[in-house]
This record gives sequence, C-alpha cells and structure tokens, in this order.
Amino acid sequence: MLAFVTGNLGTILITLFLVLIVALAIYSLVKDKKQGRSSCGGSCAHCKMCTACSHAGYKKDTR
Repeated sequence: MLAFVTGNLGTILITLFLVLIVALAIYSLVKDKKQGRSSCGGSCAHCKMCTACSHAGYKKDTR
C-alpha cells in the first residue's frame, strides 16, 4: 500500500487539489444562492432565458 502511495503521490496530490477547488466552487455557489445572489448580469435584452427570468420588476411583454 505504501509503495502505491509513493508511486502515485503526484497524481494523488493533483486529484486532491482539484477536488478541493470543485468543493470550494460548489460551496460558493450554494452560499450565493442562499444569500439571494445570482450569476445573472441583469440585462434581459439579450438573454435567451428572459421569459424564465425571476428578476424583481421584470414584466413579460404581453402584446
């Protein structure tokens, strides 16, 4: 077992580092979601998802 760890130490460390980065990104997204923040820039004029948007004050054009 020790031979496996020493033989693959670089791979193990890089994998742990990448898992840490992904975990921090998910934590940040969940934290922002709980605080009501969004990744949306707020400009609905060019957004393909404008009809599904839940921005405060957004009104769908009903012509």
